[in-house]
Amino acid sequence: MRDAVDRITPLGVMILALLGEGDMHPYEMIRLMRQRRDDRLVTITNGTLYHTVGRLERAGLLAEVGIDREGNRPERTTYSQTELGREAVGEWVRRELPRIDHPAEFRIALAEAHNLDRDEVVELLGRRRIALAGVLAELSAGRESARGRQVPEQYLLEVDRETVMLAHDIDWLDALIARLERHDFAWGQPMVPSARYLEERKAARQ
Repeated sequence: MRDAVDRITPLGVMILALLGEGDMHPYEMIRLMRQRRDDRLVTITNGTLYHTVGRLERAGLLAEVGIDREGNRPERTTYSQTELGREAVGEWVRRELPRIDHPAEFRIALAEAHNLDRDEVVELLGRRRIALAGVLAELSAGRESARGRQVPEQYLLEVDRETVMLAHDIDWLDALIARLERHDFAWGQPMVPSARYLEERKAARQ
């Protein structure tokens, strides 16, 4: 499993997670991801998506389940998430959620965090918070030391910005963890698809 997870790209994780909502063909995947503005998180092109689907199939993380020949449209192969693929999504999110050295991957892990149990997400985010607090303390100490040595402020602008950003990130994490612990909002995949989800799928198939 670890080798499979190590080979999965961020786009691959998003494709596998999408198939967790239901079987679909690559054209529908692209349309749905763009409708949801997932291209904010990862570059989505026809070529990279089809290439990624092929790699995931060879790795046994998704499987072909049929071919759509509707109307005069070209044949479209439909894929399904395998059990190995479902497990790989969870493992990838589990690995990336507490890390602070992969900011791009963290955004995707956060977007797919609902694939894990709520309590596990709280624990993983708590580990992330500890790591961020350590970096903030080290950075703040270095900044104060530099000011004590009368380093000109112009040389500390980036450090000041990073300190503020880290402090805000920690505050945001604290608030999120508290909301998760209070069960302020639903978690996990809904048992019954929402009307919005059904409309998204209908639009993506057209």
